[in-house]
Amino acid sequence: MTYDPTGHLLLTPVDREAPVRVQRLRQLGMGDRPDPAFDEFARKLAAVTGAPFSMVNFIDENQQFFAGLHTPNGTHNGADLGAAAAASGGVSRIMARDHGYCPHVVVRRKALVLEDVCDYPRFAGNPVVDEIGIRSYLGAPLIDRTGIALGTICVVDTEPRPWGRAGLETIKTMAAELVEQIHRREDGRF
Repeated sequence: MTYDPTGHLLLTPVDREAPVRVQRLRQLGMGDRPDPAFDEFARKLAAVTGAPFSMVNFIDENQQFFAGLHTPNGTHNGADLGAAAAASGGVSRIMARDHGYCPHVVVRRKALVLEDVCDYPRFAGNPVVDEIGIRSYLGAPLIDRTGIALGTICVVDTEPRPWGRAGLETIKTMAAELVEQIHRREDGRF
């Protein structure tokens, strides 16, 4: 884990599994380009949760890649996430590894519910709070049959959200559904 030089808050966790994850993602042929099936899954996830933003996120040693992405106006133009989100709702598919909460979910290998990120000192200082205005997060890991956490699915909002136990169960169920879809793809059983 790294520490904020101005304080002592834990920021981004050390991810020792990243090289193995990248190898597995390459084997599966995913994680480095947009995928229409993952975009559709992100759209479905947004509809189920009522969240304005949802992602299918794969993480390597340096960055996060949203292979599936849903935004309120449907744009994902490749511009800087913060500026685009603030100005026009356009969202990049790439984000630094030290931004957001998905790296924590991958390393912890457990779902994470943050109804208001500002209630958690460990997470309130994350760059996505000030740069993008993220106030709530709900995410779950995508752990495949090899035991590797391939990435996450997540939803975020610029307003606090009472996700509760129902939100936690929903995100875990949806993650399991996407992992099964990935396995069917790998087995040639689309």
